[in-house]
Amino acid sequence: MTTAPTALTPPPVVAPAEPAAVAIPSIGVRSDLLHLGLAADGSAEVPADYALAGWFREGGRPGGRGPTVLLGHVDSRDGPAVFYRLRDLSPGDAIEVATGDGSVARYAVDRVEQVPKDEFPTFEVFGATRDDVLRLVTCAGDFDRGERSYTDNLVVHATRL
Repeated sequence: MTTAPTALTPPPVVAPAEPAAVAIPSIGVRSDLLHLGLAADGSAEVPADYALAGWFREGGRPGGRGPTVLLGHVDSRDGPAVFYRLRDLSPGDAIEVATGDGSVARYAVDRVEQVPKDEFPTFEVFGATRDDVLRLVTCAGDFDRGERSYTDNLVVHATRL
């Protein structure tokens, strides 16, 4: 007796949705997301409000292929900012991104890396991927008072659960 081949059921298609908020329970982060684009010099715009993270809208969206990139400050003249504790994240820590359609995309931290700003891994952070991934970016390293900027960036790499 032979049986007819069964049709494979493709996985459900999840339409990419615009991110609206981020939560990182292990470090106490909860922030609505500002919409960020490109700055005049062609770099990624950073949030004007130190208490809020921002979504780089030139990149991906939860539910789609490629990186959803969130940017936030580490501190300000007044003290710690929204991404101050990103350095405390460990592999496996959960990150939740709420979207405008009411869904929540859940990611797990893969790794956290500190890189010199002049060696920023642009393609690894912003480049196309086949998977739905998340990147969080803030400043790190020593503060250069002359440049009024940190010497490094901290990049959190996370994968959709």
